[in-house]
Formats: sequence, structure tokens, C-alpha cells
Amino acid sequence: MTPDARSPLGRWAARTYAVVLAAIGLVLIVGGARLLSLGGSLYYLLAGLAIVASAVLLWRGRRESAWIYGAMLAATVVWALWEVGFDGWALMPRLVAPVVGGLIFLLPAISGRGTRRGGGIGLAALVGSMALGLGLHAAEPKTLDPVEQAGRGPAPGRIVERPQAGSGGDWTNWGGDPGGSRFSRLGQITPQNVDKLKVAWTADLGAPAHEGTPLKVGERLYVCTSGSQVMALDAETGRELWRFNPGQPKEMRSFCRGVSYYQAPGLTGLCAERLLYGIATGYLVALDAATGRLCPDFGEGGRVSLLKGMPKALPGYYVLTSPPAIVRGKAVFGGWVTDGMYWGEPSGVIRAYDAVTGKLSWAFDMGRPERTTEPPPGETYTPSTPNSWAPPSADPELGLVYLPTGNATPDYYGAQRRPFDDRYSSSVLALDAETGAVRWSFQTTHHDLWDYDVASQPVLVDLPNGAKALVQTTKRGEIFLLDRATGRPLAPVTEHRVPQLGAPPTERLSPTQPFSDALPSMRGPNLTEKMMWGITPLDQLWCRIRFREARYEGPLTPVGLTPAIVYPGYIGGMNWGSSAIDPERGLMLVTSNRFANYNRLISRQEANARGILPMGTPGTTIRGAGGPVPQLGTPYGADIGRFMSFLGTPCQQPPYGKISAVDLNTGKLVWTRSFGSARNLGPLGLHSNLPIRIGAPTLGGGIVTRSGLMFIGGSVDHDFRAISMEDGRELWRSRLPTGGLAIPSTYISPKSGRQFVVIAAGGGLGVSPPGNTLVAYALPKEGAAD
Repeated sequence: MTPDARSPLGRWAARTYAVVLAAIGLVLIVGGARLLSLGGSLYYLLAGLAIVASAVLLWRGRRESAWIYGAMLAATVVWALWEVGFDGWALMPRLVAPVVGGLIFLLPAISGRGTRRGGGIGLAALVGSMALGLGLHAAEPKTLDPVEQAGRGPAPGRIVERPQAGSGGDWTNWGGDPGGSRFSRLGQITPQNVDKLKVAWTADLGAPAHEGTPLKVGERLYVCTSGSQVMALDAETGRELWRFNPGQPKEMRSFCRGVSYYQAPGLTGLCAERLLYGIATGYLVALDAATGRLCPDFGEGGRVSLLKGMPKALPGYYVLTSPPAIVRGKAVFGGWVTDGMYWGEPSGVIRAYDAVTGKLSWAFDMGRPERTTEPPPGETYTPSTPNSWAPPSADPELGLVYLPTGNATPDYYGAQRRPFDDRYSSSVLALDAETGAVRWSFQTTHHDLWDYDVASQPVLVDLPNGAKALVQTTKRGEIFLLDRATGRPLAPVTEHRVPQLGAPPTERLSPTQPFSDALPSMRGPNLTEKMMWGITPLDQLWCRIRFREARYEGPLTPVGLTPAIVYPGYIGGMNWGSSAIDPERGLMLVTSNRFANYNRLISRQEANARGILPMGTPGTTIRGAGGPVPQLGTPYGADIGRFMSFLGTPCQQPPYGKISAVDLNTGKLVWTRSFGSARNLGPLGLHSNLPIRIGAPTLGGGIVTRSGLMFIGGSVDHDFRAISMEDGRELWRSRLPTGGLAIPSTYISPKSGRQFVVIAAGGGLGVSPPGNTLVAYALPKEGAAD
């Protein structure tokens, strides 16, 4: 290319572009050299050198500039296809920016004369590059996904009649029934007519119901909000019937997943039917279901203080966020304790109160299991024992209540933990409903140092093969299938050795951890550098460097004073959304996350210097779990965060959310799909508005119906969906005002005989804007069957 081949404007444009290319190339050279020094890919260094060479030649007006860039682009295609094949989302950061950069060379202002010749050669180079890249990809050993390793089986075709299974026309328990199956025997809405589902009504709750699942009893719905308010709505129209406002301070908001319904035998009149739930100021409240009035026979004017006997703590450190299990006339529950603040936080004591009088029936204090009463004056329940914040479940016939447990606070350092902490943390406990005595316990993570508290409700199911089972899903992505009478595994559980290096010398680690090898694991494949992601090659390079700088040896890599990748991170795997089970088919549907954390312990001096102080301390902005935590009373604070690029995108490639079906009779995976679109995802907090399935992060869970449908919100894309249980196909969707991160419920309205499906669009939780709307769907009246 001669100097006069371009106009003055063209020369200015070409040199401007040359400067841009040189800047990009220099970043790739510096970053690529750092990555190579860490044992990473050579590509970025070579690409950077080629781009700088192309920029220099472009500045000089040489046509070889385009050829060098084209050769780099062809090599990039080979490299990209070798690493990830035809995975579109994985190819995006590798190819989109380089291809756009190559297209700029075709602009007349940049190319001048003569550089547009040779298009056939370029096409042949592209085709050859693709063929070579795909060939290398096919020959490369693959990192296997454990969910696929379990093997696939056909969908269960049989239905075993179980008249007592499911919720009938009402939805009287948070999980559909006392065992939490989230199964409904209703079949008016089917795979054949679900596409006709329309919004029947909406209700403004006045405050977000982030995780609230409405109960339906008779003609009323009952739902609670983040302000600890409870509302009764007409099940047919959504009209507000009454509202109870406890009058707590606005700053004392907490999650309220739902209320518990209890019909007291032998009682008539006021509070014969009642609702029990916890409010953020630390009380258990009983309300008359008909009027919303406080029950005068319960505790002191309808309230029982849950802070009695607790170690002193600032407001908000202990809250009842999940509805109690009502079993044999008792309300049984644990409570949420703020993560990671200090050693000595409120106790994780599990308590049972008489559902009519509010009197304490028993307490299970892990540090003093022999004492089932309130502590005597001057004493408290044992501080910092593992808490149980997730919803419990119950088997009234066996007289057992099942509670999942978390960690002894704080989460990421445990040298100070006591034997009873290590015995019961991150477990599922089966307690005698009459006495609180431990019948059995099963631990899902030994000496948990990763915040793998068991967040999912234990689900009880009578399988078609006759087994009386308990299914426990976990943040680790493991699914444990247990005999609910004895705790004995019904599917083999194996202790595998896990990484042992990287923790502080004062910490102790469990040499092995339990894995449910006979069932599909939802933890995702072990991460590799090739799985690092971004929007452009630059942030992908940054993520690759961060990956190489961190310690990662697979599942349960210890957290220490150097960065460690924890995968899955603290949102799971499976979080409080648990699973939904069709007991007649023995089919479990479960949503799961694949999102890594980038964690590091920090010295006490660094934590103090950074102002990482307990929640509620003047000057601190800490508001609970997720982020830096002080862990006072131990030698270390912790810097906890999701593994994200500097553009605010995940450092690992999609999918981040999956939905899967497992046959519990055979242990085989039936199907698995990415779940959720990229509509509300994007760099720097911006939304891409792309309605393309990516597998978005999920919170909440779904319900299943006898007709073969799963209804689920859960995804951050604000869509509410109906999924075919047979093969996972999406059969219907509706856009919600904000994220439907709660678990829905379904019922028959006595007034019209129609089946409704209702979900709280409460958003929040850091993934979507908060919202106050309850949305109900039904078939048109002329299309609803009896």
C-alpha cells in the first residue's frame, strides 16, 4: 500500500485504529506473559505480538498489516474451536471481538486500494481453520460433567396411585405437604392446554415477598412479606381480606418464606384455625386465620419471644425466616443466624412450642442435649452452635421432624469448633417430635469450611419401589437418598479423599468427604483454565490469570491466606429452592447453580485496617451473608466473593443454572437442560435483553403436578415457566414484573372450580429489582375443566 492510496481522512482513521490495536496488543502481551509464567495458555502472548505487528504496519500504510491480522484471526479460530468446539457462549469472548477487528480492515477508509482482493483465499483459510480446530477439539480429552457420568435412563412411564400424596385442592404447607414434596395431584392444567394459561389477577403486597410461598386454605390465600406483614387474599380474585402489620422498624426487614397453618383440634371460634410465623424482631406470632387478629391464648397476647435464653446480640442476628413444621400439635423450627460475624453468636438451638398455648415443649441445644428446657437464670443456650435456617419437614406417622443444619459460626475458620459442632454441622437431623431427642443424623460435609450449610428442605417421599425415603439436596450439588426412619443411605455414599493443602496451620481438615456416587451430582465439572470466560479476550485473559493465581484442586479446595476457588460457591449447587418430587413416578426435578467463589482468609490486622466489622457496628456497611466477613474471635477474617471479571461478568463460562430430572428408583438422570435466558445478564450491571438460553443463576424452586408439569420462576430473567416433566421442554412462559425467586403454589378455587398457579414476584436478593406483586394464573373460564 503506497502512502497516497488513502485520503488524509483515511490515513487519520487508519492511524487511529492502529493506536487502538497497539494498545490492545500491548495489554495482551503483558497479560499473556503473566499467564504463561503461571503455566497458562501461550495464545494471548502470541496474539498480542501479532496485533502489535499489525498495528505498526497499519500506521506505516503497509498492506501486510491486514494479512498479519488475518493470520492471527485464522489461528484464533483454530485455538478457539480446539478449546471449546461449537459452544456458542464459550466462543463469544474468543471470536467476536477479533472478528469485528478484522471486519474493520475491510472498510475503504482503512484498507485503501487493493486489500479487498483474495476473498477466496480468505474463505478457504477460514474453512481450513475451522476444520483444523474442530479436529483438534475432537481429539482433546474432555472434562466430564458428573451429572452426565451417572448415565441416562428413560422417563418413568408408570404412575403408582398414592391417594395421600400431594396437596389436593388446597396448598396447606409451605412445601405442599408436611414432607415438602411440592407435588400437586391437580391435573386441570395439562401439557396440552398450558399454552392457554393467562394472568387471572395480580395483588400488590405493599412490600417485597422475595421468597414467600402463599398457602391456600378454603377460599383464602395467606402470604407474608419482607416487612413481616401477613395478608389474606381471596383465592379467586386476589382481593385483600385482611392484613397484619407487627409495626416493626423499617430497617428490621428479613426474609419470610411463608407461614404455617394449624387447625387446633377441639377449638372453635377465634384462632381455631391459626397461622404461625416469625417476625424480624425475634418473635413467634400466632394469628387468627379468619381475621388476622393476634391469638390471645398464644404466649403473651399472641407472641412468644424467641430471644429468651439466647446469648446477647444486636437486633437482626437471630431471625426465624422459614415457616415452622407443625407436627403433633407442636411448631418446630430452628432460626437464621447471621453468617461470619463473630465466635459467640446466637445459638442454633432447635425448639418446639405448643401450637395453641405457645409454651415451650422442648429445646434441642447441641451443646447441652440433656437439657430440653429453657436455660436457668444467668445461663443461655450454647452460643455459636450450628443453626437450622432452612424449612423443616415432618413425618407425623413416625413422629419425626427433619431439620437441615448450617455451620457453627463463623463459616470459613473452624479450629475453635467443639465436638458437638463438628458432629451436627451441615447435616440433616431427625428429631423426635415429642421430646426433641436425636433419632439419627446424617452429615453432608465434615468440618465445613466452605459455607456449605444445608439450605434445602428435606423432602420425604414414598417411592414406587416401596422405599420410605428422604431426599436431601445440598449446596455441594450432591443428592443424598436416605431411609427416613433410620438415616441409612438408600443409595451408596462413599467417603472420598479431598484436598488438604492451603488452610492455615492451626486449622484442621477432614481427610475425606461424603459423595453420593450412585446419584447424579449437580456440582458441575471441575474447572479448568479453558472454562474461563468474559465478554472480550481482555477480561477473559484477566479471569485466566486470576484462575491460575488461585489454588484450585477440585471440590472442597481449602480456603487459606492465598486465594482459593470454591466451586460450587455459597449459592450452590442446590440452595433453599430444594427439589420437587412426583411420588407417583418417583421422579425428582431439581434446579442447580454452577457459580464459583473466589475466597481468601485475611489476617486480623488486615480485616481491622479495611474496616471489616460485625453487622450493626457503627460505620460498617455489612448487612449479612455474602461479602467480606470479620469472624471476630478467630485469627482471621474472610474476603468472600463470587468469581467475577473486572467487567462484572462471571469468570467461568455458561451455563450457570441447570434444571434436571432424576429417576429416584434407578438413580439415573432422565434429562438435564440449561435454565434461564441472558435477558437480564450483561457486563457492568447492564442487561443484554437477549432472550437466548444461557443457563442463568437460579434461586427458589418449582412445583410439579400430576398432569406432568413443573411450574417454576427462579431464574433472574423474570420469566415464569411451565416445563414438561417428560423431557424438560419449555411449554409456556410469562414475563413477571420482576424476578419470581419464590416457590409457587397451585390450588383449586372453590368459587369457580378453576386451578390457579400463583407466584410472588418479589425480586431482590441482589439479582433483580425488588417487587411487591403476587401474580395468579389460570385457564380462561370457558377452557377450565371440572
